[in-house]
Formats: sequence, C-alpha cells, structure tokens
Amino acid sequence: MPTSTMLYLKEPVSLSSILEPSAADAGSSTSPTLTKIIGTLGPQSRSVEILEKLLQAGMCVARFDFSWGDDAYHQETLENLRTAVKNTKRLCAVMLDTVGPELQVLNNNNNQAIAIDLQQGETIILTPDKSKPASSNFLPINYADLAFAVKPGDEIFVGQYLFTGSEATSVWLEVMHTQGDDVHCVIKNSAILTGTYSSFFLQKTSVSSSAPVRTREQTKQMKSITPRC
Repeated sequence: MPTSTMLYLKEPVSLSSILEPSAADAGSSTSPTLTKIIGTLGPQSRSVEILEKLLQAGMCVARFDFSWGDDAYHQETLENLRTAVKNTKRLCAVMLDTVGPELQVLNNNNNQAIAIDLQQGETIILTPDKSKPASSNFLPINYADLAFAVKPGDEIFVGQYLFTGSEATSVWLEVMHTQGDDVHCVIKNSAILTGTYSSFFLQKTSVSSSAPVRTREQTKQMKSITPRC
C-alpha cells in the first residue's frame, strides 16, 4: 500500500505547518497525511538513530516527561531530536509535560529506588521530613503543608498509574489524624510501590491545596530546555 511522504522541513520554518499536509502530498494520488502522532521520549527512544526512525514512522510531536530526569538529561535528548530533524528533514514539535500540582513521594534511598511493601490495615506516616527514608512506616513527600490541607476521613491516592482496583502497585490511604507536619494514615489496600523512577505521585481527593500549578523549579526547567533554531 503506498504511503504518504509526511512533512518535510523547509525554510523558513513555520510551526503551524506541522498541523498541515505537506506540499509533497499535494500531487500524490494517496490521501494526505492528516493523523498526528505524539511520541513520549524515554531511555530507549532518545538516541539520534531511534529518533530518526520515529520521525520517519510519522511522529510529529515529541513529548518530554518532566516527572523524572534532570535538565541536562532532557537537554541532551532535545539536541538529539534536533539532529534527527535535520537529518530526516521532517518537522517535529516539542511538548514539555511538567508534573504540575501533583505531589510526590520521594522514594530515593541513597540514590536508589526501593520497593515499599504496604499492608492493608497498617498505619503509615506521610512526612515532609526528607531525611527519613521511604519505608513501610514513613513516606517522605515534597509538600510541607499537606497536614494543613487534610482532615480525618480524607483519602489520598499514591501510585505511578491510575488505580483500577486490580493492580497492586497503587494504594489508597485514609487520613486518621495529623501531628505537626505529619499526616497519619491507615492503608486501605495492600500494595508494593515499585518502579523505574525515584518518585510516586500522590493525589488528594476532594481536598483543596495551595500547591502551585507550576513550581519555580519547573519554570526553570521549561526555560532551560528550549529549542534553539
């Protein structure tokens, strides 16, 4: 089956052209390429070689996940993408996906993420004290005002993915009481928090929060990871 020629890089570059059929499609007997593909770049998809293959396969928006990795890591990926764009002459937009208002459990003991075994009915403490290592007794978090934003009975979700009720890698906690900056909770379902990255997302249900939509660090990241034409 014949395939479309996709989008080709021409000067001057217009980002709006990414959303339009390429000029090369105009004289083609096939339908122009209208489907837009967003690809999330990760450890296995950030080399110039792989990025070229993704562009040739139709990726026209590259998503950078800022929930993990530092500025230097993402900048290197961006430079690889720029090289791949020049080599393939195919346009690609860049999407910077920040963590936003989500809170994080800091599972990073001696720069190594560990599995945290949580058992239903046991109690656990959420604390802003980052000196405490993540364990089945304590979950250090990156938000100092959580104790002032919750009340007994509130539910807190902790996990890397959406909770379906069948997996064992996410957990629901119910607030029992607060003590200073600490939040004491009862574990509602057994789970093992584990994964590739050093943080898990923590979300409060039906609880207002003063956490900023975008932190200063995230703003700094967005300014530093900027395509240079």
